[in-house]
Amino acid sequence: MKKAIVVAALLGLAVTPMLAGGARISGEYIEARTAEIFTGGCIMGSEAETMGKEAVLAWRVDRGSFNGISLDGLSVVAAVAGDKNLGIQEVGGGKAVTRSTLFVDSRANAAQQLALVAMATDLSQGTLGTIVNVSPAPIRFADSEAEVQVTSGPVMLEVSKHSPHEETCGAMQWFHPLASVDAAEIGLTAQHSFTGSGLGSKWSDPNRRSSFFGTFSK
Repeated sequence: MKKAIVVAALLGLAVTPMLAGGARISGEYIEARTAEIFTGGCIMGSEAETMGKEAVLAWRVDRGSFNGISLDGLSVVAAVAGDKNLGIQEVGGGKAVTRSTLFVDSRANAAQQLALVAMATDLSQGTLGTIVNVSPAPIRFADSEAEVQVTSGPVMLEVSKHSPHEETCGAMQWFHPLASVDAAEIGLTAQHSFTGSGLGSKWSDPNRRSSFFGTFSK
C-alpha cells in the first residue's frame, strides 16, 4: 500500500510544471530507439510503420534544481513503448500513443525522486505518455570521450560517439531527438535493451544508427 501511495504521488507530480523562478538545470542526455534515425529511403520506408515503437531515454544532471529541488549528480531513465513509430509524426504520420516505466536514482531522497520524474516528463515533450511505474534503482551513467553507457535494472544502453553518417546513397537524417536538448549528435548504438515488465514489450536492438547523445538545460 505504501509503495502504491508513493507511485501515485510521483505520477501526480509528473504533470506539475516547473515553478517560476526555479534554478537553471543542466546535464547530459542520451536516447536510443528501435529504428534507424539516419538511413536511406528504402530502409526508412520498410521501418516507418513497423519499427521504432520503443526507446530508452536517460538524463544525468550535472548541476541545478527542478521545482526548487537540487538534483546535482542524479539520474533518471525511461523505457518507452508506443503503438507506432515514436517519430512517425516527423514523416507525416499521427503521434504515437505511449506508455513508459521510469527508474529514478536510488541515491535520491523522496523529494528528489519526485523532481526527477517531473523533469523527465517536462523535457521529454509528451514522449513518456502514461507513466505506468516508477522505481528507485541504481543508475550507472558513464560518459567518456568515445562512448556513453547507461545501465539500470532491466535497461542497458551503450552508444559509440563515433558514428559514420555520410549522406551517400540517399541516406539522410529522418528523425530528431525525442526530448528537448541543447545540442545532439547521432551515435552508433552498440547495445540497447529493455527486459522489464509493465510495458507489454521487451526488446534488444543493437548495432544501429539509432541514438542521439548530447546536453540539456532548462
